[in-house]
Amino acid sequence: MLGVTVLAGALLWNNHLGFFEGVGLITLFVIFILMMIKIGKDSGDSDPILADQQSDIPNDVSNLKAAIWIIIGLPLLLLSSDQVVDSAVTIAQYFGMSDLVIGLTIIAIGTSLPELAASIAGVMKGEDDLAVGNIIGSNVFNILAVMAIPGLLNPSAISEYAMSRDYYIMLVLSIMLLVFALGKSRSINRIEGAVFLLCYIGYQSYLFINAAA
Repeated sequence: MLGVTVLAGALLWNNHLGFFEGVGLITLFVIFILMMIKIGKDSGDSDPILADQQSDIPNDVSNLKAAIWIIIGLPLLLLSSDQVVDSAVTIAQYFGMSDLVIGLTIIAIGTSLPELAASIAGVMKGEDDLAVGNIIGSNVFNILAVMAIPGLLNPSAISEYAMSRDYYIMLVLSIMLLVFALGKSRSINRIEGAVFLLCYIGYQSYLFINAAA
């Protein structure tokens, strides 16, 4: 994730998201997916911990029932997130917030609600790796795939604040995640989680205060 973040900064250093940048990002995304598939297959065959986890999967939920819940739950999740975003954007535009600030705050929160729900559910069920993978995977997907699409469809300039302010905050937080995750405990404890939460609250507060000013 940190490597992808640095790469994004290098591509967008001139405050422009062009067609060739989009091609490069989407190509890297395809390579990343293929690598993850290969790693997943290799680890599934050789990882004894994974084998134990698979043997502990409860059998009280049939495949049909699980598929039905996915079919019902996913559209409802997407619809509710869409409604939250649309309503919040309308309110934000009423108060004169810029498109960049709306994207960094309301849109980001609304589109991340499904990820938050999935991470909380994973942690509550003891699937910590699922929660971490969801967070890292979604960030990689957003940078390589989601950001590539606007470059392919409509190359354009981006706000200078996105690179001179917001990018560096994202880069610092990515480095913090790496440092915390590679500590002695190889985990994110409550204190480190609180640090991340306080950083986010401070960042969002800064954006709202400056938007109001």
